[in-house]
Amino acid sequence: MSDKLYHECHEVISQGRAILEDLQQWGFESVMKLPDEEPVATVGQAQQGVLTPNTLAELEAGLSGCSLCSLSKQRKNIVFGAGNPQARLVLVGEAPGHEEDEKGYPFIGEAGKLLDKILLAMNLSREDVYICNVLKCHPPGNRDPQADEIAACEPFLKQQLALIQPELIVTLGRFAAQELLKTTKPIGKLRGQWHEYEGIPLMPTFHPAYLLRNPAGKRPVWEDMKQVMQRLSRN
Repeated sequence: MSDKLYHECHEVISQGRAILEDLQQWGFESVMKLPDEEPVATVGQAQQGVLTPNTLAELEAGLSGCSLCSLSKQRKNIVFGAGNPQARLVLVGEAPGHEEDEKGYPFIGEAGKLLDKILLAMNLSREDVYICNVLKCHPPGNRDPQADEIAACEPFLKQQLALIQPELIVTLGRFAAQELLKTTKPIGKLRGQWHEYEGIPLMPTFHPAYLLRNPAGKRPVWEDMKQVMQRLSRN
């Protein structure tokens, strides 16, 4: 649900509640009493663990207007993630780029088109998987994420993965692999081998943007994806 639609629905519900409460005060005792409104976790509450969202939509709504790090000052859109909320496979990248920041949708530039081709070769589409990033906001100049930005965003990525409960995770690029695996090993030594993130098998591979600059990397990426396909079919 988009932020605009969410706020419009919330406003309509609030107005209806106020009207019914007025009717009760005027003596219309037969008016049904509405249940207490279910709270939606705000960014601060979700960060502190006060409220736990039950769905990805609730988590996304709670991120609206996030200002937990300096990236909030220059972003255009929070790029939460997209795809199947019950996906067996989740792909995790580093952070949104310029085009993603403009549209609020992950992997839509040239790297995204290449990712679509990789998924197609795996007999998958975006509707079958879930795609997100470690960071939800675009770092200026596509620089590496900073420590405070990671600290602010990591709890939301963890909640995303906990809500989806995928069978497999694929990390795209050095940063995502190092962040989820809590390692400093280079991507060249991590890719091609199965690792584990909180009990979930994880396959690191090169980022599609890297493949645009280094076409020779496509072959090892395809070898990684064949392992993913084999694991999915076995499960």
